[in-house]
Amino acid sequence: MKVLPTTQLHRVLGEESAKVLEQGLGITTAAQLLQHYPRRWIEFGHLSSFRDLPEAGEHVSLIAEVTGVSVRRMQNRRGSLAEVWVADDEGNSLKMAFFNGWSVGRTLTQGVRAIFHGKVGSYRDRPTLTNPDFTVLLEADPGEADGPASADGSVAGPVLSRGRTPVPLYPATSSISSFRILDCIEILLDMIDFADWPEPIPPEVRETEDLPTLREAYRLIHRPDILADPERGLRRMRFHEAFLLQGLLHLRRVQDQDRAARARPRVSGGLLDRFDAELPFTLTEGQLRCGELIATELERQRPMNRLLQGEVGSGKTLVALRAILQVLESGAQAALIAPTEVLAAQHERSLRRMLGGLAEELGLTLLTGSLSTSQRRRALLDIASGTACLIVGTHAVLGEQVHFVDLGLAVVDEQHRFGVEQRDALRHRYEITPHMLVMSATPIPRSVAMTVFGDLELATLEGLPGGRQPIATHVVRTVQGPRMIGRVWERIAEEVAAGHQVYVVCPKIDEADRREDPATGVHTDQDASVELISQRLAEHPLLGETRRAQVHGRMDAGAKEEVMTAFERGEIDVLICTTVIEVGVDVHNATVMAILDADAFGVSTLHQLRGRVGRGGAHGLCLLVTRLPDEHPSLERLDQVAEHSDGMTLARLDLERRREGDVLGAAQAGKASTLKLLRTIRDEKIIVRAAQLLAELSEADPTWDSHPGLREAVGQYRDLHEGADEFIQRG
Repeated sequence: MKVLPTTQLHRVLGEESAKVLEQGLGITTAAQLLQHYPRRWIEFGHLSSFRDLPEAGEHVSLIAEVTGVSVRRMQNRRGSLAEVWVADDEGNSLKMAFFNGWSVGRTLTQGVRAIFHGKVGSYRDRPTLTNPDFTVLLEADPGEADGPASADGSVAGPVLSRGRTPVPLYPATSSISSFRILDCIEILLDMIDFADWPEPIPPEVRETEDLPTLREAYRLIHRPDILADPERGLRRMRFHEAFLLQGLLHLRRVQDQDRAARARPRVSGGLLDRFDAELPFTLTEGQLRCGELIATELERQRPMNRLLQGEVGSGKTLVALRAILQVLESGAQAALIAPTEVLAAQHERSLRRMLGGLAEELGLTLLTGSLSTSQRRRALLDIASGTACLIVGTHAVLGEQVHFVDLGLAVVDEQHRFGVEQRDALRHRYEITPHMLVMSATPIPRSVAMTVFGDLELATLEGLPGGRQPIATHVVRTVQGPRMIGRVWERIAEEVAAGHQVYVVCPKIDEADRREDPATGVHTDQDASVELISQRLAEHPLLGETRRAQVHGRMDAGAKEEVMTAFERGEIDVLICTTVIEVGVDVHNATVMAILDADAFGVSTLHQLRGRVGRGGAHGLCLLVTRLPDEHPSLERLDQVAEHSDGMTLARLDLERRREGDVLGAAQAGKASTLKLLRTIRDEKIIVRAAQLLAELSEADPTWDSHPGLREAVGQYRDLHEGADEFIQRG
């Protein structure tokens, strides 16, 4: 039978094996099975090191040599117990137990080498395996072997005869072992004619990049002759994956280019010129450069689709507002969409300050889910009638009941909190496609931008506005004594006495909350809650007389807005809060931030949080307070945040530590990771090179008529991943 990438495994392997693969690993097709890559390869004559055993409860596959066997009848139950001792090359021993083990005792005799697969357990504080599956390793074909045999001379038990070639060990589960996966892959490889499989990488690209064919790559990975073979095969498959992904994003860009947009030309002496003339400061070089780039794109009849990335406080909102004014000049409407109501309300207040009298002229309107029925009805009517030209809101703006007269520009703030489906809801809803500007303060390495935001053109806003001061960051280790936390409160009191304002950030709201340690994944209890810290500061001799307030996610929108407005007006000295103030909050008089139990937060969040201070003329100070012992792994993250002020450096360090699970939304909607082999930092050169070659190929042949294998493979890739939404989803 012809076996294609999408061929269901039950047609090839039979119902039983296919069912086990699906239930245990979620694998249902031929391509998925071949892309279940080994986690390592062991030379036939080499043994696994027991030092690499995982913790109890984890499954393991290992090669070991039998050093002793004891079979006896059990006293308290029927049957026999076989105890098998095995060793590694370093002389370490491990005992395994097999219930009803008479046949095991005949097969696993002294000197036999085998692959064992099972769950690691513990017996008398030593690791053990109970009833593991095993495959005996023979140096030759079973008929030529002097290996384990039953009384009639036949081999008793499963065997694997591979000469001295490396043995692949696969990620496995309790229901299917590594060697059973290997058996399935062996059967599949023997049945596939790779001439029937689309080859996405053209011969000239393979030759230039010294890549094997698809057939050879799978052989190098699953049937290697030497230990160097798998890496050559995996390099091909990493490039293969990058090439398909870039092809997919190319199709998205082409699709977007086919959509029509209205040109929004600049008007001399219009709204933008009036606004610029009233600015009390000079635009930075970066703001002018990005502004000119965006303005030029808005003048085209092809929809702009751009990502504006800049550091915290670099002035992205101002760049976006200038683009908005250019669009409004043409009589269109514009929407600024934020991920939270706190940030949406902050944007609305900030825009009113920047626009002055123009705000009323433009019908600036706030639309969020917490508006009262009458307020919401009024806002929807104003939008539908065109009375409201500039709309600021949350994802409520994306609702089907919101009708624009002529939406010319959609600005999405903090893109990493919006999925591509939400973004596309506005982009695809209208016959005349709105221009799209996406903003992100989360630093994005180039390789990540090409992988995650490959359908967007990237513009980087460099530099900070005049008056921004550097932020000093220090890790405060309270295990060094009570004086450390005492000094934090003293420093806050000093800042308040100097007329400045302070944030105190807590990882939770009250004592009922528990948090997960980002380093260990363990849920722990912490007492740095908003409620408890508020109580302690009220009783503190230095801070009890200060003006304090709380803000957190459980407060209703009106209460949060009231507190934030008061803080912006300088009516609050110390704001005790959660991460609701992480993005967008702009209070120039706030100079100090104390982040309690800072180890509860990730690198990106810490970097975003500290960007809330030092936004005026005074220097900023961020104190990362932790109670962790000196040897705890999470301290590395805090030390890196304290050491580096450059967000891009932190992003790369964080990616190297966390890999792409969080960055690419691998776990979103319960789906498996979209990247099998690619790692955006490790494989940056591969990603960039694949993008370059795909672009050159597409420029010469936009429809890939001369590359049918690429067209077919990318089409299958798109269908498999539901239109590629997973690939650019960012949780």
